[in-house]
Amino acid sequence: MSKTANVITGIVSGLAVGATIGILFAPDKGSKTRKKIKKSALDSKDAIVAKTQEITDQISKTFHHKKHEFSEELDKMVSDMSYKADDVIAALEQKLAKLKKENESINMN
Repeated sequence: MSKTANVITGIVSGLAVGATIGILFAPDKGSKTRKKIKKSALDSKDAIVAKTQEITDQISKTFHHKKHEFSEELDKMVSDMSYKADDVIAALEQKLAKLKKENESINMN
């Protein structure tokens, strides 16, 4: 997980704990306090779920972007290697032709 995701998770968790502690120490009836705690817990849960989804989406986008970049680089590398292979083959063909000529001149003598 990235530093940003850790910070956001820490902030959301801190807010949830702070809200719960604040509600517990507030001078209210028990039933009202329980309702507030429940509402605070649900709000925190919703915030955590939303933040988790956001982080998941961000990771997914990054993964697909990096996958696309990798694919392009791989295609480029294969293409470069193909050109180099063609150069090697051409050099070998030239060398073979030269050797054939030398062999013919040796056989004629």
